[in-house]
Amino acid sequence: MVEVPGSNPGVPTRFQSIVMEQDRPAGGVVEFQWISSVPQELVWVSASFVFGTLARAVGLPALVGFLLAGFLLGDQGQTENAFLDELANLGIILLLFSVGLKLDLKTLFRPQVWAVTGLHVLLVVALCSLTLYALSLLGLAMFADLPPLNILLVAFALSFSSTVFAVKVLEERGEMTSLQGRIAIGVLIMQDLLAVVFLVLSAGKLPSPWAIFLGLLIPLRPLMMVVLNRVGHGELLVLYGFLLALGGAALFEAVQLKGDLGALCLGVLIASHPKSDELAKTMLGFKDLFLMGFFLSVGASGALTGEVVFTGLLLVPLIVLKSAGFFGLLTLFSLRARTSLLASFSLTNFSEFGLIVLALGVSRGWLDAQWLVSLSVALAMSFVLAAVLNTRAHSIYRRYNRFWTRWQRSVRLPNDRPLEIGGASVAVVGMGGIGASAFEGLRSSFGADLVGIDFDPVTVANHQHAGRAVVLGDPTDEDFWEHVQAGHQLQLVILALPKVALTLEVLQHLSDIEFPGRIAVTAKFAEEETVLEAAGADIVFNVYAESGAGFAARIKSG
Repeated sequence: MVEVPGSNPGVPTRFQSIVMEQDRPAGGVVEFQWISSVPQELVWVSASFVFGTLARAVGLPALVGFLLAGFLLGDQGQTENAFLDELANLGIILLLFSVGLKLDLKTLFRPQVWAVTGLHVLLVVALCSLTLYALSLLGLAMFADLPPLNILLVAFALSFSSTVFAVKVLEERGEMTSLQGRIAIGVLIMQDLLAVVFLVLSAGKLPSPWAIFLGLLIPLRPLMMVVLNRVGHGELLVLYGFLLALGGAALFEAVQLKGDLGALCLGVLIASHPKSDELAKTMLGFKDLFLMGFFLSVGASGALTGEVVFTGLLLVPLIVLKSAGFFGLLTLFSLRARTSLLASFSLTNFSEFGLIVLALGVSRGWLDAQWLVSLSVALAMSFVLAAVLNTRAHSIYRRYNRFWTRWQRSVRLPNDRPLEIGGASVAVVGMGGIGASAFEGLRSSFGADLVGIDFDPVTVANHQHAGRAVVLGDPTDEDFWEHVQAGHQLQLVILALPKVALTLEVLQHLSDIEFPGRIAVTAKFAEEETVLEAAGADIVFNVYAESGAGFAARIKSG
């Protein structure tokens, strides 16, 4: 690990700015010395590509491969540098900005979010503290002679779940706007805010008095909206997204608040704009690229020894407590077993914020620096286990349905009840651009027999306002499809979903219930067509190919 002059030894450079004030170049300009050391960066990027590809090949998220690459390269003497730190910082800033773009503030005020978050932190800290205390009494490894306050600090660090991982999982499943996705994101944001409060209080100083002027961002919101209207759909849109994300981070850091929080707030301010979804999708590739740096830096955060690895592995089973706590509390607050389980699986991991909390403890001399590496090992292992869980989340619910539903309450939230579609015989599932166009094209033929389904409440509200028969519902809901089958009402299902994984999940449900009607789906690439047909699709509409053919037909017709 490279030590920064004037820094705290043992604290990874990735976290130095959080636990201490760093000397910055005049004018706040970052010196990009990493440009002169291209070969080392080539090693990092090459290893990320290789291990990310291998992880994908065995059904795990690429980020697990990035973590493994970081561990292996760190063990071989490759250290964090400015290049990696800049990638990591940019990745997290863009991640929280993207979360802000999709955040409904009303979600945070639900008891299913704020109450569950608070109770879960208390529950996990209590249970983890007891477990760590028992291990200290046994004299195991680094747990021996661990003071009670240090035990509480480690337990507190373990109580957080990873925003980076959860958002990635929800995006890959296409469930960011689903109820379970919104609940999970709300819990994560409440945890992040709690961590920020802890870091401020632990630093023994309050934000700068100038922080009060951040409230001026609210009256500036209309101006931000106007600019967003004018930037179009190309490179200026991307550049404007970077400006808002990095500008928000810089403003918050200038008044001694966490920069990531500033990016989140700027995203929230423009979330209601019609182009916010387009902006989030446009920046998706950049965010994913820069997040590679974060996972590499976590893996390379310290030397791996047998004692450190053993301690990290002993921490891993504690995620079972976290997962059970989330499931129990969410069902207690009237969420269905399915919604609670899927949200819980998204939160079943340790967090990068836990590393930040422990980095603070190391910098204060409360903990040995080895605890950071141990938590990094536990974090990586929790990601692997969580990736397996989330990949099989829907099948786990289906297989053990009776066990999960045993815990749910009879009283349900209005937006978490089984979906009803009346007497409709044709359903368009996914009411984005393609789904909405298909709905309009079928409307004259099927009339009242046609219904649209989407799990984004904003999208549903807009369609209902326009007079379309669109209902709020989760297309991956097994209970809904079983209800449909029992009623024998649907004859045609059109799946216009944003992710092929989401489409395959619905196709699996339709196969399970032996759906007798026809199924039409959308695809973007030729290789997806074969997979979707094999999964049971009767009609596969290649968006790009069919659009080109339609374009040519329009030209020929005059």
